[in-house]
Amino acid sequence: MTRKRIFSSPLDKGVEDAVKLLMDAGVETFESCEGGDGHAYLEPTIRFHGERAEGFRALGVALQAGLKVGSLRRTWPINDGEPTGPWWEIVLLPPPTR
Repeated sequence: MTRKRIFSSPLDKGVEDAVKLLMDAGVETFESCEGGDGHAYLEPTIRFHGERAEGFRALGVALQAGLKVGSLRRTWPINDGEPTGPWWEIVLLPPPTR
């Protein structure tokens, strides 16, 4: 049985499959962007919650599925002068230019 997911805004096409893949594996994603001009990130990025090992589990899922991962990050963004997080980020390599 396929479960219908509802997102607060539509997923960017450039990361949609990757986000759904991670979610199907139980990764708690909360933000994503395909990156590029006019986007929140320069590179395709998926943010997710989790303890220390979750980033490595998500990385394993991504690599086993053949995603082209450029980096895995543990980040503490500064919002209003205070650190928040930590959050995980998987940054995908941008698609080749044509």
